[in-house]
Amino acid sequence: MSRIWAGTDCGKTHHHTLVLDVEGNTLLSRRVANDEPELLQLVADVLDLADGGAVTWAMDMTGGETGLLINLLANHGQELLYIPGVAVNRAADSYRGQGKTDARDAHVIADQARMRRDLLPVRLDDEGIIELRLLTEHRADLVGERTRVTNRLRALLTSMFPALERTLDLGNAGPLRLLTGYQTPAAIRRSGTKRLTTWLRNRKVYGAEALAAKTVEAAERQHTAVAGEKAIAQMVHTLAEEVIALNEKIAETDKLVEGRFREHELAEVITSMPGVGSTLGAEFLAAIGGSLAAFPTADRLAAFAGVTPAPKDSGKVSGNLHRPQRYHRGLQRVFYTSALISIQRDPNSRTYYDRKRAEGKRHVQAVLALARRRVNVLWALIRDGRCYQIAPPVTEAA
Repeated sequence: MSRIWAGTDCGKTHHHTLVLDVEGNTLLSRRVANDEPELLQLVADVLDLADGGAVTWAMDMTGGETGLLINLLANHGQELLYIPGVAVNRAADSYRGQGKTDARDAHVIADQARMRRDLLPVRLDDEGIIELRLLTEHRADLVGERTRVTNRLRALLTSMFPALERTLDLGNAGPLRLLTGYQTPAAIRRSGTKRLTTWLRNRKVYGAEALAAKTVEAAERQHTAVAGEKAIAQMVHTLAEEVIALNEKIAETDKLVEGRFREHELAEVITSMPGVGSTLGAEFLAAIGGSLAAFPTADRLAAFAGVTPAPKDSGKVSGNLHRPQRYHRGLQRVFYTSALISIQRDPNSRTYYDRKRAEGKRHVQAVLALARRRVNVLWALIRDGRCYQIAPPVTEAA
């Protein structure tokens, strides 16, 4: 038999696989549990249908609950393509039928794989890249949780003691430590600057005297106790402890990320780029799968990172550019953040940014333009296996 296509609509506990032949006829439609025996039987049955011919598998997910199936297909040497869920939903509108079922989605996935030639293959990453991806995702979760708790802490502090909220920088360890012991204006005034300074120094808070003075000054501006002050103060204490604990977890995770990242062969090349440290470098490697195998050109990498504007022309309107709808948001953040940092550290980046600003571009537009340029540079460095050298910017002759 010639090539057949197996589309899988993935789920947490079960997957639905539908197989099409070259003419689009259904050869098999089956719902299987996300367990090894059932998945092995599915693979065996599909290979029997192929009767020695090639099989192309396609699915709408590449992580999480699909891990077992992806590994089983890789172990059997099967070709696997990825079609995003958004593309499946859009394509489904052009097929007959109104209802949405797993079997229908599996049919759309298989048929799209049969007709399209632009779908990306799914490749298994090595253990190092998998570990980096897990660590960076865990770090992102911790940072997101810290942001949520910090915002809640600010809101509570504003409702009880707005002068103190304006005074304290909750991004620093000292103010957080202070809130674990003192929350209300009355308690701070009773303590006084001298005692509060001693209390902070005993807890190894940097700049204890200045922090204590600012805190007591804020307390002198409020002599009214708001309703529910006692309960709010207790919640402020609890949330401050949570933020401190999250900071410690993030610091521990950063050490793990850096240690694993430094073991990669491209670590030195990547971090030679101004603005790229271990964390951003690890996120970059995790996003691209550890190599440029899927990105034969810098343009392909830039498109994947979402720093290449896509045209949106219609009728008489032309030259209308906008952000692409499909891109890797984490990778875009890597290039945008590193571009921001490089403006302060790399004279060539600063010169390029200033030129774009002089051309009339807004700050964000200029940074994105710099990020796009840096994609070309980093891609070439990785291709050639050499490190970035900061050189004085070239000035045009008069």
